[in-house]
Amino acid sequence: MPDTFEHRIEIRLHDTDAAGRLFFAHLFRHAHDAYEAFMCAAGHPLAELIREGGLLLPLTHAQADYRRAMRHGDRVRVQVQVLELRQRSFSIGYRFLSDQGETLATARTIHVVISEDPSTIPELPSDLRAALSARLAGDPPTE
Repeated sequence: MPDTFEHRIEIRLHDTDAAGRLFFAHLFRHAHDAYEAFMCAAGHPLAELIREGGLLLPLTHAQADYRRAMRHGDRVRVQVQVLELRQRSFSIGYRFLSDQGETLATARTIHVVISEDPSTIPELPSDLRAALSARLAGDPPTE
């Protein structure tokens, strides 16, 4: 099983709702920040991919399960793994963990490669496929 990429966050005041808990939609913002750090560590920084314009990887599906409250000031580890790798798409799994290792939430996103030219159906480039394969999980990151 490959090493799991880890991204650390701290729940900020602007992340919380009136009840003092992480506002549900902000989980996806933190997941996306972890995805961006993951892609950079994999040698494919999103900023460069976007600037170069040759490879577009829009998110086509997102889901999350919330298990425990996250509050202002909580330090959280976000573990990131590739759950599934296909010809034109890949799925990323996220596990949000407390300092004590308790699963606070899990999430999954699916990304599909597209081209700016609608007449072409691109596949994941071989270098990106290899980088993602190195982080392919045997089992999804769930509790």
